[in-house]
This record gives sequence, structure tokens and C-alpha cells, in this order.
Amino acid sequence: MFLSALELRNIIESSFLPKRCQCTLTPDLSMSVKVFGDHRTDQAELYVSGIDASGLNSCREINNLVAGLRADLAQQTATHQTSARSRAV
Repeated sequence: MFLSALELRNIIESSFLPKRCQCTLTPDLSMSVKVFGDHRTDQAELYVSGIDASGLNSCREINNLVAGLRADLAQQTATHQTSARSRAV
């Protein structure tokens, strides 16, 4: 791996600001990312585990991971908002 675990975690977690993000990296380089939507609760908007961090050797690879996670988060948020609207009607 190109970066230290601390550097990689910092890059990924800061990529989701102002949302709170928690990135966990195990010794076997398996990563999980949890993005919280609300600063007052611990409710996660997105949780992805089993990410292989051994392949994150360049800025482009890290950027592609973050872009994919943001797309998943946007899709998750859109699905949640649509279901909340349909319940309100």
C-alpha cells in the first residue's frame, strides 16, 4: 500500500465533510466505511465493508473509491427520500 493507514483514513474521512465518516482498516487491508447523515445521532446513511485497500496505490484509485462511495450514498439518500415522501402521501 502506497499510503499509511492513517493517511488513507484521513483522506477518505475528510472526503465526506461536512458529514461524519468513519473508516476502519484491518491488518489484512480490508476496509469498511461508514457515513453518518446526522451529527446528533449515530444513524449511518451508508455502510460498506470488505473493501480491498491493498489496491489503493494512487490518487486516482482513491478518488475512484470515494466517487463510488458518494454515488452509493446519493442513491441511498434518494431512495430514502422517495420512500419517506410516499409514506407522507
